[in-house]
Amino acid sequence: MDGNELIQAIQTLNSEDTFRPRLDAQQWRTFVQYLTQHELRSGDLLIKQADRDRTIYFLGQGSMQVYVTGGAPGSSRIAILRPGAICGEPGIFGDGPRMANVEAMTPCTVFALRLPRFEELVARVPNVAVEVLRAAGSVMAVRMRANLSRQVPMA
Repeated sequence: MDGNELIQAIQTLNSEDTFRPRLDAQQWRTFVQYLTQHELRSGDLLIKQADRDRTIYFLGQGSMQVYVTGGAPGSSRIAILRPGAICGEPGIFGDGPRMANVEAMTPCTVFALRLPRFEELVARVPNVAVEVLRAAGSVMAVRMRANLSRQVPMA
């Protein structure tokens, strides 16, 4: 899988919490140069609840589940992620603990945007970085509203 396939997955995902930066074709190509690609096996944990990590992930292929541990019965599974989805977006905004686990349900290809690379993007191409930040914040806000309406714990 390459960056163009990831862009295609992001642009065609149709969900309420879709990552939608307003980038032109050249800006997309610039953005994906800051990502690193990783392969996961079914059952691999991408994000562990309570860990501290400042990385945003983009799902290129496969499916992942988002769930919490220690919550009320029946409230553990939060979401199923499909190709084009973003996860871990709160990590770009602050250094708090991860709020949920994210686990591969199938073999997956994910792309990571680590904080040092994001800071490099900020320095070199600030207009792209601001748009990525705006779009990640929008995803986070939609998910927070959905979790509050379902009364899913945020910690």
